Amino acid sequence: MSQSRKSLSTGALIAIAIALGAVVGAAGIYWKASPSGNAPVEESLAVAEAGTCEADPEMLATLKPLATGEVAAMAVREDPVALPELGFVSDQGEAMTLADFSGQALLVNLWATWCAPCRAEMPALAELQSELGDENFKVLAINIDTGDVAKPKAFLDEIGVANLGLYRDASMGVFNTLKKEGLAFGLPVTLMIGKDGCMLGAMNGPAEWASGDAKALVAGLKAL
Repeated sequence: MSQSRKSLSTGALIAIAIALGAVVGAAGIYWKASPSGNAPVEESLAVAEAGTCEADPEMLATLKPLATGEVAAMAVREDPVALPELGFVSDQGEAMTLADFSGQALLVNLWATWCAPCRAEMPALAELQSELGDENFKVLAINIDTGDVAKPKAFLDEIGVANLGLYRDASMGVFNTLKKEGLAFGLPVTLMIGKDGCMLGAMNGPAEWASGDAKALVAGLKAL
């Protein structure tokens, strides 16, 4: 992790993001922080009961103390929640949903090239995938740039990130679905998904995903 990325504060990243958003006309879906630093997920959630979530609440409770430090804004649920279907495509253009990763815990991160905090997070997410990614866990980064694949592909090539793949939703349907459900208030937005496909926690805003705090949280997620 580079010293320059360490030196950027969350506040500075948000300021940059807002400035860029004003230029490209996309500022409407940048992260808007609540006083606590995260959206009140449990109060605003209106997720459809689309399936059965069976994670043991006592085991889920073990995640809460791990949402601290650099990942303190991750709102861990009291109970797991079924999500509506979230559709996107692989880098080969294959239609996919979260169900295609059944059996793996996921850290789902929505990002765009015009979102400065998102761009800053990508190397750290790649490091997290390199260190902890396996058959039990995957960082699933979904790009929501509209238009063709050229811009996000060029960005990942530029920063040398290849291990995350390039999952995309050019319609922004994934973001809009999560926004409707009270889970997404801007970018970046990150969800913790259990091995059964149920949501265990959500965060709006950036985090240092290569930190010890983040790795401890993911290790706890993998253990559920």
